[in-house]
Amino acid sequence: MATKFLALACIRKESTYGDLSPRPRYPSMPKYPKGVSVQETNVEGSEAKAVFSVMGMTCSACAGSVEKAVKRLPGIKEAVVDVLNNKAQVLFYPSFVNEETIRETIEDAGFEAALIQEGNSDRSTQACRIRINGMTCTSCSSTIEQALQAIPGVQKAQAALATEEAEVHYDPNVLSYNQILEAITDTGFEAILLSTGVDMSKIGLKIDGVRTQNSLRIIENSLQALPGVQSIDMDPEVNKISLSYKPDVTGPRNFINVIESTGTSGRFKATIFPEGGGRESHRKEEIKQYYRSFLWSLVFTVPVFLISMIFMYIPGIKHALDTKIVNMLSIGAILKWVLSTPVQFIIGRRFYTGSYKALRNGSPNMDVLIALGTNAAYFYSVYSVLRSATSPSFESTDFFETSSMLISFILLGKYLEVLAKGKTSEAIAKLMDLAPGTAILLTLDDQGNVISEEEIDSRLIQRNDVIKIIPGAKIASDGFVIWGQSHVNESMITGEARPVAKRKGDTVIGGTVNENGVLHIKATRVGSESALSQIVRLVESAQMAKAPVQKFADRISRYFVPFVIILSFSTWLAWFLAGKFHGYPGSWIPKSMDSFQLALQFGISVMVIACPCALGLATPTAVMVGTGVGASQGVLIKGGQALESAHKVNCIVFDKTGTLTIGKPVVVSTRLLKNLALRDFYELVAAAEVNSEHPLAKAIVQYAKKFREDEESPKWPEAQDFESITGHGVKAIVRNKEVIVGNKSLMLENNIPISIDAEEILAETEGMAQTGILVSIDREVTGVLAISDPLKPGAHEVISILQSMKVRSIMVTGDNWGTANSIAREVGIETVIAEAKPEHKAEKVKELQAAGYIVAMVGDGINDSPALVVADVGMAIGAGTDIAIEAADIVLMKSNLEDVITAIDLSRKTFFRIRLNYIWALGYNLLGIPIAAGAFFPGTGFRLPPWIAGAAMAASSVSVVVCSLLLKNYKRPKKLENLDIGGIMIE
Repeated sequence: MATKFLALACIRKESTYGDLSPRPRYPSMPKYPKGVSVQETNVEGSEAKAVFSVMGMTCSACAGSVEKAVKRLPGIKEAVVDVLNNKAQVLFYPSFVNEETIRETIEDAGFEAALIQEGNSDRSTQACRIRINGMTCTSCSSTIEQALQAIPGVQKAQAALATEEAEVHYDPNVLSYNQILEAITDTGFEAILLSTGVDMSKIGLKIDGVRTQNSLRIIENSLQALPGVQSIDMDPEVNKISLSYKPDVTGPRNFINVIESTGTSGRFKATIFPEGGGRESHRKEEIKQYYRSFLWSLVFTVPVFLISMIFMYIPGIKHALDTKIVNMLSIGAILKWVLSTPVQFIIGRRFYTGSYKALRNGSPNMDVLIALGTNAAYFYSVYSVLRSATSPSFESTDFFETSSMLISFILLGKYLEVLAKGKTSEAIAKLMDLAPGTAILLTLDDQGNVISEEEIDSRLIQRNDVIKIIPGAKIASDGFVIWGQSHVNESMITGEARPVAKRKGDTVIGGTVNENGVLHIKATRVGSESALSQIVRLVESAQMAKAPVQKFADRISRYFVPFVIILSFSTWLAWFLAGKFHGYPGSWIPKSMDSFQLALQFGISVMVIACPCALGLATPTAVMVGTGVGASQGVLIKGGQALESAHKVNCIVFDKTGTLTIGKPVVVSTRLLKNLALRDFYELVAAAEVNSEHPLAKAIVQYAKKFREDEESPKWPEAQDFESITGHGVKAIVRNKEVIVGNKSLMLENNIPISIDAEEILAETEGMAQTGILVSIDREVTGVLAISDPLKPGAHEVISILQSMKVRSIMVTGDNWGTANSIAREVGIETVIAEAKPEHKAEKVKELQAAGYIVAMVGDGINDSPALVVADVGMAIGAGTDIAIEAADIVLMKSNLEDVITAIDLSRKTFFRIRLNYIWALGYNLLGIPIAAGAFFPGTGFRLPPWIAGAAMAASSVSVVVCSLLLKNYKRPKKLENLDIGGIMIE
């Protein structure tokens, strides 16, 4: 009885609140245990927060019981339970209660509870990439996206037709990737997990010598005990173990050592699992499958074609084929029936399974059109043959060649399409090929001397390993040089053509080529952390992301197939009724047909010529090729949204330091206004500035080191009460003196008078496009520093080219007006905003957008990040290896300004291709469907047989992909090739 009452309570609660899951209200528990005062605890403001995953809740009544149980504990400040996301958030005082006690209390209330680790509580998002087999058009990808987005815990889901992959962002505390795979499988597609986690390294190991399940369990337990191992997946069928781990704690060599030391006398052997699950291997397998299917279809279709189209004109063979067996049933009809049946039901089985899945999901696709068209031809032919066998007078006319040739041509088209699609993702394959296969691992003694060398698989490199790089070899990992000097060609990563000198302490990037000397490097970023892996991941994400223009194709494809089916039936009915009631002359009907068969051929032709695939491939293939070409040019475009916005840009806002200038300012002169030794002056200034990360501060500290040449790493006096004022300067107390270093406005804010001499020096400095820095000691302006940051080579020419492209250029900087105006004059920019803080830059971008401009912001991705986010297109310039700039839409790997033009020009060329694809795909359907329906037949007698209509349909998809592939021949604007971009050396 009690159970029934509880069930009714749950039902009542659910029906009352629906899906809103409000927090049940219970009398609040006291902040502190009974009898303990605030003064005694002294913990006000020291509360802790814990988030728990709570499984088993079904309604708000369940959430209420959890909340009530937790609030009864001493030291609980607040408890909130979210039934929809299966979470409980608790604010508590650690002096009285801990996480484990709270977890046990939740379990005592009858639910499963687990503490979500700190760091996951605020941003508990994980991403997984899944390969999906069986998608044929955009309605398939839309179906998958809708199914995924309906799962509680899924935050974002994208399914890409061109890559045949899905990327899902989900809350790992609510659901697992296995549930995501099941959801995709339930929609009728095959799902294969490619990767999980965003910041997690993962490796697959193959284990030889395993004979029983128990052996695998022993190995799993041994690995689980290792620190840094996060998760282990076992695949007993192929003796594979997949491990996710923290690269700063452990690595693959540790796993192999543990596995090989488990068991007796080295029974187990572990190696890296051979790569076979990647996108490229899947693509090759898919190409092979279509090729095999096409060849087998030809084996049966060619004889059917010969019997139907050729042998009927050869007298001897025609007589043999026309020989009657039963009534009017001929040998030729039986042969065609026997030969076309395997093509229809065995080779064409994929179209039946695809149709079933599509119809089950309520989203008919291309497979439905093919299945309907071929079945109509095949089963009418079967009816015709059977009727001729039972009738002494009925002479059959069959369409067996229509169904078999139709399937053969479609398979040929799919083969060519997959072949072409494979070339759209070559950029990723080329990037992945940059990583060397092997590396030379060094073992060092305590003094740093080499004890031994060992050649290992480069995937076995762990953090802090020392790797030897010989001349001509690829650098195996991101790291820094600890011994040797050489020149490294980094063009494959940064696009910089000139080799870069490397010596002790310099950083190196994995995948780049060592040109001359021998280097010993210490690995710092391995696996998924490496710059190369991040670039690959960024390009993959870009190719997954849909451009807004693709929504147009998605909307059309939703109604396309049902519309074509209705149109096809209407075409058949119209021609059939016209023939039945003599609406056209009998002479129009071919001799081998009657009016019903003619109408049927028109209906089938309409059904198979309509192609939703071409529409679905128009955007993603062009985006894939465009982003791939961009990556090869050192321009990383984060998806279709960025590409689409970039081609509309008509106003660019440039930051000054590090964007228009080279970003390495140097002190060029010092003018003292008081009697003070220059060394003592710089002692105080450097002590204040050494705590700042600003480029100007670093330039001052670097210059101050010249007065301490006797020390390799000089120690500056201690600065007290240090304060950094963003966009103005710094304040500190050094040796009991108040030191203020900054611009004019900082002095005025602190009521420090600026002498006429200082004003004149400032004006003179700014007139020479230099930045003037005032130094105040004990509230008196003591000196003026002039800092110069040279313009980047070709900056003036780039601004000029942008003007010719009808793109307005504006400069926004935190520097003073004088310097800003001088720099702007040099490069040819008319509109300048100076002395702008980071938030002011973002406001200026908003003003321009309000005025109707499509704005791109070009900055260094650090202090410009607010503006980069607000802009229609954010471009982070000079990123080098730091490519994971969240704020930017486009990352320019090189520091060259001309890449801004390359990015805009490439996006324009890509969108020209997308428009061309849409014109081709839509124009093809708009012209092809009326022709197939017999629009020209009355006047010219011209009609499209169904098998020719099928061939045309297959050709349309191939032509769209080939049109996109032409982007691979992209060349930068000729104006850029004429620019002589030289380097600037700063001592």
